[in-house]
Amino acid sequence: MTSNLFFRRLTSGITFDTKKFSKEASKFGLAKSDTDVKVDEKERAVLPSLEEVKREIKEKLQNDKLKDVSDDDESDITVLGNIKNTNKKKKKKKTKTKVKEAYEEKLNQFRNANNIHVSGTDVPEPISEWSMLTEKWSMTEQVVSCITYPRPSPIQMQTIPVMMAGRELLACAPTGSGKTAAFLLPLIHQLKEPRNGGYRAVVVVPTKELAVQICNECSALCAKNGLRANMLSKVKADKKVTVKHDILVSPPNRLVYMLQHDPPLLTLDKVEWLVVDEADKLFEAGETGFRDQLAAIHRACTGPGLRRAMLSATLGPEVEAWCKLNFDNMVRVRVGAANSATETIDQRLVYCGTEAGKLPAFRNLVKAGLQPPVLVFVQTKERAGELFKELLYDGINVDVIHSERSEQQRENTVRAFRSGGIWVLICTELMGRGIDFKGVNLVINYDFPPSAVSYIHRIGRTGRAGRQGQAVTFFTEQDRTILRTIAQVMRNSGCEVPDYMLSLKKVNRDERKKLAQKAPKRDAISRVSKYEKEQTKKKGEIIAASKKRKSEGKVRNPKKKKKAGISEENDDMDEEIESDFE
Repeated sequence: MTSNLFFRRLTSGITFDTKKFSKEASKFGLAKSDTDVKVDEKERAVLPSLEEVKREIKEKLQNDKLKDVSDDDESDITVLGNIKNTNKKKKKKKTKTKVKEAYEEKLNQFRNANNIHVSGTDVPEPISEWSMLTEKWSMTEQVVSCITYPRPSPIQMQTIPVMMAGRELLACAPTGSGKTAAFLLPLIHQLKEPRNGGYRAVVVVPTKELAVQICNECSALCAKNGLRANMLSKVKADKKVTVKHDILVSPPNRLVYMLQHDPPLLTLDKVEWLVVDEADKLFEAGETGFRDQLAAIHRACTGPGLRRAMLSATLGPEVEAWCKLNFDNMVRVRVGAANSATETIDQRLVYCGTEAGKLPAFRNLVKAGLQPPVLVFVQTKERAGELFKELLYDGINVDVIHSERSEQQRENTVRAFRSGGIWVLICTELMGRGIDFKGVNLVINYDFPPSAVSYIHRIGRTGRAGRQGQAVTFFTEQDRTILRTIAQVMRNSGCEVPDYMLSLKKVNRDERKKLAQKAPKRDAISRVSKYEKEQTKKKGEIIAASKKRKSEGKVRNPKKKKKAGISEENDDMDEEIESDFE
């Protein structure tokens, strides 16, 4: 007798709360475990075929018809003579309507199994294999053969058909889910062949490093059809740019400078697609945002039939409101929970007490075994330099990247990190957006992220394309204000979080905005204690004051004070003698 059968006989007639005792219920076969449900969903989640659905509906209608005939014979009752009492028949839906409803239901089952959420009218069907791009959308084999991924990711399944159909798009998907290929493939398909005379597609991104990455990926996908991707280089102010490329990938600043120059050095009057990657960052106002530059680029794109697409891992209400107001017949695609991290990252929080406790905590991680490559995030470039100096002589291949380093230095650092020459790369928010380093095993938030959006993008540098990754975040007493927000993001991603963190006081919106705009002041990163720093500072001040007195000629006589009996006349005589010798 099996344990399941024995348990059922033992507990016959007893009600069992399967929700409260979910683990026990799954153990004794009274309820399915979460893993079983997920497996069942994936097995059931096959993209439906319209022909199969039609066949199923026809078979069902035939069976229903035979059943109705037998029911009619039984239900007819003769009352008087030839008068019969028959039940009123309900109006039946047309076959086309039934087929459409059944097909839509199966499509929704497929989307739900892949965590795809869509909104909009007449949303195009998703794809499940790359071969469907050739069969359904007539994409050339030249382009399909350049795709290196084994099968489409959820965001690619739905986003590619939407853009192929010429619909304007707002898409949100976790970091590392394949958003870049999701918008590049439709662009390449619709541009078809290379032409001179102006850019026909523009991709706007927040950083140069991300632009280089997207341009390289675009060139790889265009390897066989001849389309040319380009990044803007330094230009002369008196010379108009001659465009010999089809797709432009650029950060906004240089592009806006060329558009607003008198006369303009570049025109975008032939642009068919404007794609904004990391849309929430580019929509930010103020010194760190790019909203004004993005507006200038949008006004300059005056091509016929311009279509727009915006994508990011985190989308705020401002972006959504603008898109609803300005996009024509928009489709919104979201993969997974809104503003959440990917489930492939193992996240944990480490309490350090104060800023002084972070350096020992980091060295403990190194002692426990650090598997490179590793990204370390700090809040300012000054702190990045301080941490670099502390770790430089610890026997770790470490380097630092931030906005004050030259373009050449940044390119060399990124290249060395990709090739394995650098094990640990210290960086600021500059590297937190979109950069894809293959196989980053660990992300360390040395400084607590100022917002949930920043946290999601930082840790999103690991656990990409289905790989497993780890993220460790240091926090101190100073970080209590936003600790609850980050803990909630972790809980939503399936990570274990202490209950006390989720019961902390909520931070109001104004405080969150202040933290996001300006990070809190922190003590410098150093192994020297605060007391030793104060003593060194005092000593330095004393030495500086002494040098100043010497330079001004106000040096005190080091000899012992003269006895009280010696008169002032002797002093004057000494001064006269000294002046004579001089």
